[in-house]
Amino acid sequence: MSSNVHHTVGEPDSANRPAPGSPFPLGATVGEGGTQFAVHSPDADGIEICLIDDDGGERRIALGSRTYGVWHGFVEGVEAGTKYGIRAHGPWNPSDGRRFNPQKILLDPAARTIHGTAGSAEALLAYEDDPFGRPNTVDSLGHVPLAVVTAPDVPPSAPRPGIPWDRTVVYEMHVGAFTARHPDVPAEHRGTYLGLTAPAVLDHLTRLGVTTVELLPVHATITEPGVRARGMRNHWGYSTGAFFAPDPRFASTPGAEIAEFRTMVDALHSVGIEVILDVVYNHTCESSVDGPSISWRGLDAPGYYLLDGRGHDVDLTGCGNTTDSASPAVVRMVCDSLRYWATDMGVDGFRFDLASTLGRPAWRFDARAPLLTAIATDPVLSTRKLIAEPWDATGAGYQVGGFGAMWSEWNDRYRDTVRRFWAGQTGVRELASRIAGSEDIFGGDVRKPWASVNFVTAHDGFTARDLVSYSRKHNDANGEDNRDGTDNNISENHGVEGPTDDPDVIAARGRHVRALLATLTLSTGTPMLLAGDEIGHTQGGNNNAYCVPEDAPADRSWAIDWESADRDLLAFVSRLLRIRRSAPSLRQQEFFFGRDTPSGRPDLVWFDGRGNELTTDQWHDDSIRTIQAWVDGGDVRSYASDGHRVDDASSLLVLHSGGPTEVSLACPPWAAERFVAVFDSSTADGTPVDATAIDAGSPLSLSGSTVLVLRSVGR
Repeated sequence: MSSNVHHTVGEPDSANRPAPGSPFPLGATVGEGGTQFAVHSPDADGIEICLIDDDGGERRIALGSRTYGVWHGFVEGVEAGTKYGIRAHGPWNPSDGRRFNPQKILLDPAARTIHGTAGSAEALLAYEDDPFGRPNTVDSLGHVPLAVVTAPDVPPSAPRPGIPWDRTVVYEMHVGAFTARHPDVPAEHRGTYLGLTAPAVLDHLTRLGVTTVELLPVHATITEPGVRARGMRNHWGYSTGAFFAPDPRFASTPGAEIAEFRTMVDALHSVGIEVILDVVYNHTCESSVDGPSISWRGLDAPGYYLLDGRGHDVDLTGCGNTTDSASPAVVRMVCDSLRYWATDMGVDGFRFDLASTLGRPAWRFDARAPLLTAIATDPVLSTRKLIAEPWDATGAGYQVGGFGAMWSEWNDRYRDTVRRFWAGQTGVRELASRIAGSEDIFGGDVRKPWASVNFVTAHDGFTARDLVSYSRKHNDANGEDNRDGTDNNISENHGVEGPTDDPDVIAARGRHVRALLATLTLSTGTPMLLAGDEIGHTQGGNNNAYCVPEDAPADRSWAIDWESADRDLLAFVSRLLRIRRSAPSLRQQEFFFGRDTPSGRPDLVWFDGRGNELTTDQWHDDSIRTIQAWVDGGDVRSYASDGHRVDDASSLLVLHSGGPTEVSLACPPWAAERFVAVFDSSTADGTPVDATAIDAGSPLSLSGSTVLVLRSVGR
């Protein structure tokens, strides 16, 4: 090891420098006259900071102090912009997880900015021929991204929108794919953070009516070895290489990703739109023990990863490794990362990928596990929106409804039920539970209906257009012989697989997709739309569009085709969201109980197509294809911005899946005497054919699958 050691002893030269002997904060902290480095590696015999110049020259500096398992020291003369890596010295004992190899230069887990990409796959391996054999003597410098010393900057300045959960409409998008082909975004900003600041993009989002964008992973990504071996790169970003660094692939100017990300957040906040990040703390890009040594594995594999008694990774994620959610190192890293994004970077919440793994320090899931508890009780994080993807790659990880009071959750039972109903595969029993907020899953004394994040499509699966155009997946472009991606799509091609010019097929598909999107936006709970579904985006039947060729430009990486946008469908979804926004009874903050409201009417009652209350036999008859829902507006349990409770007109929802039929509007003695149609999914833009008032009990002819919204007139 180098003898050029700078010990952190004595008084600091400046208040900007961490206190003498302090091991925190982790990472590189710029102070007056130099930079303090701190690296968690409790079992290392020594840690060197390797300063790399523009020509690839290396200067090694040993950190001379170790406190709490953290090696730290102040290095004079190191300024912001300096590139560096870490070399860790210690025992090579793979059977107990200790894989120290100073020939491997490592990426600082706390890096705020990274530079470069992964090079030779062989050079990144810490072992020679066998993960449990001899260490590899090939130096990995030049083949692994480097950290960049980053000075603190000014956080975003625009006020947070602070959207209440009951008014939240989530819009899941990929930063690059969303604007890469947008004609009204400056060419140099397409596919970047700054692309989302373009007036045309902000106008689209506000006119559509979404309140919260959920960005697919923007933590710096390093493509998995197996994907790289096929000549592909990870497109979605679920292969994290640095939990604190914005992904440089979305920066219009290399190295400016922090500033550009903050500009993006400011721009979205300025028009009242929140920013949620999809975060991947359940695993890393290092894959299993036969994978590369890029960062965590070379510093403290037993502290960062779940390992078995032989030093192998325990894989609960399907990605080769699983972070140890009970480890103090992981709890600290994750919470530090989340607070950084919430404070310095200004984001409003997080969606946790495969969140069940964060509650499984052992095989059994525990909603009070250390990491989940730390997140939910943190004074900063507990004020942000927290969304769990409540499953992982194992059966025991399926935990929909199992998270604590602070969490909302993706509800895949909602997705599957709604898909089955509109595909004609099920009756109305479970559909009623899903559109009423899934109380059977999320009910109880502490959770609200908005804990159910409802969706019919997401990044993982078919788009809405493909869901009604393909009966099977078409994933050949991924290079896995169409083996990847689910086969359980609950999709319908309406007689033709893929594109067609047949007007009858096109009409049937349009009707189907409109019914799906209408059900989603009108259901109680938190709706989540997939970006592009509102304009008919297609992925050609690929239901696992996670990768693209390594050299594919952004505009050929599953980019949304704005030139071919379905303007009628856009108007349709916008109309739906206006109705949802203006009707508090359709986004209630309390579960329905069949209670009598102050109006003297029940809060929710279900009817069949003839206008009669559904019987027990009908609830269990899977041939029933028509349901009506009376939602009373007299006790919506919602509040205005001034804190006063709000009232609403009552609504009658009619959902029919099937061919032409006639229904009679529900007309019990306590219901409204007259209704006015405000929405009809059978038309291209949702505008009702007839908006004149209709008497309760009146017959209505439906030409096929339809969602109707009628508002009460009178009582």
